[in-house]
Amino acid sequence: MAELAHDASSCLVCRAKVEAPRRLLQALALFAAGLCVTTGILNLRPAKAKTVVRVPKTAAAPSTAVHRRGAQARLAFAKVVATQEARDAASTALEQAAAVGLSRRFFDGGVFTSAARVAQWRPQVVRAARAAGIDPNILEAIVYVESSGRADVTNGAAVGLTQLHPAAARRLGLHVDVRHAKVLTHRIARSWHAKHAHQLRHWRARYDERFAPAKALRATAQYLAHARATLGRDDLAIEAYQTGIAALRGTSATYAERYFHGGRVDDYALHVFAAERVLHLFRANRSALAFEAQQQARKNSAEEYLHPLSVTHRFGSPGAVLRAEQHRALRMIPVDTPNTHIAIGGSLGGEAHKFGRARRLYRALRPQALTTLMYIGERVHELARTTHPLVLTSAVRDNRYQRVLMRVNANAARSYSMHTTGYAFDIARAYSSTRQARAFQYVLDRLVAANAIAYIREAAAIHIAVAADAPAKIKLLETLG
Repeated sequence: MAELAHDASSCLVCRAKVEAPRRLLQALALFAAGLCVTTGILNLRPAKAKTVVRVPKTAAAPSTAVHRRGAQARLAFAKVVATQEARDAASTALEQAAAVGLSRRFFDGGVFTSAARVAQWRPQVVRAARAAGIDPNILEAIVYVESSGRADVTNGAAVGLTQLHPAAARRLGLHVDVRHAKVLTHRIARSWHAKHAHQLRHWRARYDERFAPAKALRATAQYLAHARATLGRDDLAIEAYQTGIAALRGTSATYAERYFHGGRVDDYALHVFAAERVLHLFRANRSALAFEAQQQARKNSAEEYLHPLSVTHRFGSPGAVLRAEQHRALRMIPVDTPNTHIAIGGSLGGEAHKFGRARRLYRALRPQALTTLMYIGERVHELARTTHPLVLTSAVRDNRYQRVLMRVNANAARSYSMHTTGYAFDIARAYSSTRQARAFQYVLDRLVAANAIAYIREAAAIHIAVAADAPAKIKLLETLG
């Protein structure tokens, strides 16, 4: 047994000696593997499947075409904004021009008397306007246009300083008893005693508050404030006092666009602007108002206000006209009827042969007048849609020609003829149709409102005087479309 134990033990020892190198190598291998895992050199985690992220087409970077479309949209929007800004600026400029161009109606009578009568209501106007949050000058101008400052004036159903109608006055909170007011008005007219008449007026103002100036002014100011809040513009609010808010509700155009471009409103607001200007001159510069009143009264139009005699050059002789044409101070009127829609009449320059000159010499105008003539021809042609042209019967003249013409033409000016300045021409009152006549009148009214021309209606022709800045006004009209 001892031998067997000795053999077994010796066998185990021999086997250990034999296997020692292999086990050492295994230990070293395990140690090396552990070191690699610890340091991250060897990754024994199971591999994950790769996921492909697909970007949807809508989230892709915008292409060149998209960039181009965006730039075009921004450019179109900028053009629209610039166009609208230009139209707003043109509207404002034309409304300011109309304050001058339509002032003539206030110079037919005593402008100082009317302005002074309106000015006496200024304190009450200011109180009413400030309470409603509107411009006192606008309310005062409406008083001038409606009643010329006469609180008792009656025009049909309209009564008082601002000519309110019964229904409108009641909507604005005024008490209106037309029957009793008429009875008192009749008694006032028959009264011979000043104190009695004054008492009757006081009673009438209680029955019909339109005859109470302070209450009528407050009601009018409230209406203007409501119209401005509804329509969003002061000029439309003024026109609404004439036409009503419903007629202008929902419009996006300015008043000037509606008047000068479409003719969808009358010229009431423009007359209010003109009255505002007259009252401003009455308070601030009465000498300028007196000068304008003098110039406006000289003829049947405002042409001498456009070109006063003291500062306007006149052509004294045929030689002066010829030199002006050579130096381009006068421009020849083109003989191109199909394109200009203006025909040269047979009477133009008809007296030139009496002093040895050609008729062609007097077929010329100042550049401003020629531009206006071409505009009238084109505009009337567009509106009337007719092939028949307007007929031009007279253009520039000189003083010598004017003296000869006075012997044969009763309408020739005896003193200061605007034709001798080159700023005037005549259009025959011979139209191919009623449509052409109306179109011509429409164009004339718009040019007068823009303060570009002044005209006189003669027996056989329309005499038109052109302002020195008429081309600029025509550009403003074209800006509105």
